[in-house]
Amino acid sequence: MEPAEGPGALSFHGDEEIIEVVELGPPGPDDLADEMEDVDFDDEGAEEPSAEAWETEDDEGVEDSMEAQDDSEVTFSLHSASVFCVSLDPKTNTLAVTGGEDDKAFVWRVSDGELLFECSGHKDSVTCAGFSHDSVFVATGDMSGLIKVWRVDAKEEVWSFEVGDLEWMEWHPQAHVLLAGTADGNSWMWKIPSGDCKTFQGPACPATCGRILPDGKRAVVGYEDGTMRIWDLKQGTSLHVLKGQDGHQDPLTCVASNQDGSLIMTGSVDCHAKLVNSATGKVVCVFKMESMAPKAPAGEGEEAESNSVESLGFCNVMPLAAVGYLDGTLAIYDLSTQSLRHKCQHESGIVQLLWEESSAVVYTCSLDGAVRLWDARSGKMISEYRGHSAEILDFAVNKDASIVVTTSGDHQAKVFCVQRPDR
Repeated sequence: MEPAEGPGALSFHGDEEIIEVVELGPPGPDDLADEMEDVDFDDEGAEEPSAEAWETEDDEGVEDSMEAQDDSEVTFSLHSASVFCVSLDPKTNTLAVTGGEDDKAFVWRVSDGELLFECSGHKDSVTCAGFSHDSVFVATGDMSGLIKVWRVDAKEEVWSFEVGDLEWMEWHPQAHVLLAGTADGNSWMWKIPSGDCKTFQGPACPATCGRILPDGKRAVVGYEDGTMRIWDLKQGTSLHVLKGQDGHQDPLTCVASNQDGSLIMTGSVDCHAKLVNSATGKVVCVFKMESMAPKAPAGEGEEAESNSVESLGFCNVMPLAAVGYLDGTLAIYDLSTQSLRHKCQHESGIVQLLWEESSAVVYTCSLDGAVRLWDARSGKMISEYRGHSAEILDFAVNKDASIVVTTSGDHQAKVFCVQRPDR
């Protein structure tokens, strides 16, 4: 179903009411539940981290269920439990910050894994970490809601604040402003380091995901009750609320916007991805993945196979969007025709996807511990990188798409050099 590539790439602005529902057939027979059964997470990294925070090769102790190949250049192994999150510093792409289940966050050098400093003092798993737009500050947030901000050059803490249970956290794209969403439905915004604060009250359920739009004036927040709100950050008011038929039937899992912020995409446990015009708050179209029908009546404690949208994003150079599902499907949608362009099957669930900044290449990381690069034009896999002995939980790509930094349930973060022959 190759759509014709007409010149009218993105032609839906204004108040069009046309809503097209694109059906995807049921996914392939891949079962990812069994895959994770053979992985024994307790064996990995039980020993104390060595003083040297990195090794360039560490193939020993890799479970049979994951190949012992290690394509990584650098391994950072100071964490003593699963590493949940990673971000690269936007200005130079030379530093990474990682946060983990060991209640620790570290800022370290990507080139050799050298520790710069530890972001100490967290009381719970560090699930959010990121640098400000100019790399001056780094923020770390733990599940209990303790958020800390550090000045990178001085390696010192400049601000901290405690909110309710933390769901997500994001820096403003142009200012020293931090936005976070919590389990009580609130979104918080702070000026850093002064701490001036504003709150945006959502419904009485967790604010599960959020994103500041590229104009820096609005934010889109998704909630557990399936609703989505577009907030005016300055006024503190909600510009649009999508609920009922316009919202999702299940909790939102992820949200993204295109480069100019005119389009928003939301993903949910209901397996739908909705394309929304951010100016009007109208749903432009719904990309629908059929939930897998139970193969047999779910008896004897067996659960029906579940599926959900785990990650999504827009291509910067073509009118394409990618949606990654828990059942391992990567769907590439053509926005100009609002149709499915390619379906790329992974053998286990997709955790996250990212588009390369200036090409039609999608990166995925999945529960089988591999990073894969896909050409969105052809739907073909370009390359695959392995090295983790457990699932990948988060990853980041640098600006020129030459390195990928991953974090995993094997207690490690790894740096992969991505060399592509077509460059």
